[in-house]
Amino acid sequence: MKYLFYSFLLFTIWGNAMEVNKDRAIKFEMVLNAPVEDVYKAWTSPEGIQSFFAPGCDLEMKLYGNYHIYFDPSAKPGEKGAEDEILISFQKNKMLSFTWGFPPSLMELRKNQKTIVTLRFEEIDDNTTKFYFTQSGWGEGELWDKGFEYFKVAWGNVVLARLQYRFEHGPVDWKSSTDYSNYNLVKK
Repeated sequence: MKYLFYSFLLFTIWGNAMEVNKDRAIKFEMVLNAPVEDVYKAWTSPEGIQSFFAPGCDLEMKLYGNYHIYFDPSAKPGEKGAEDEILISFQKNKMLSFTWGFPPSLMELRKNQKTIVTLRFEEIDDNTTKFYFTQSGWGEGELWDKGFEYFKVAWGNVVLARLQYRFEHGPVDWKSSTDYSNYNLVKK
């Protein structure tokens, strides 16, 4: 009976720990009116990155290559944007994954932590692509919660909104203040 009790207790503790440690993720899905090759290229070439993501970048399409995204290319080093991200894996026109850090407003996490972004591309037909976005690898605590909320909006209402805009209207003009709110994926 004693062992049955301890087994029950361990199962309960382990079960609760499993509940707490479930890996949360930011996930989005969308259908884009573009060939899968074009959507993949938007994420894997300087021209593509500059068409919706950021006005500058340094990309190396190789394992552990640079995946540096410069939101402010003229800023001094360390303040340009995502300057130390790397490619983790990729399969042409199918999948791309890279590390992703935190904004300057969460400096403690920015200095010490990364998450993982995984993109999947599925051809529906010659001119339509189903696109899947996942950001995973979240820790626990107040700072991680702030980061999660920040990126839910940053990806859903900024980056992915501009991606949709790009395939409907053409490349982003970084000198204008276009309203992308019609493409927001996160409703407030």
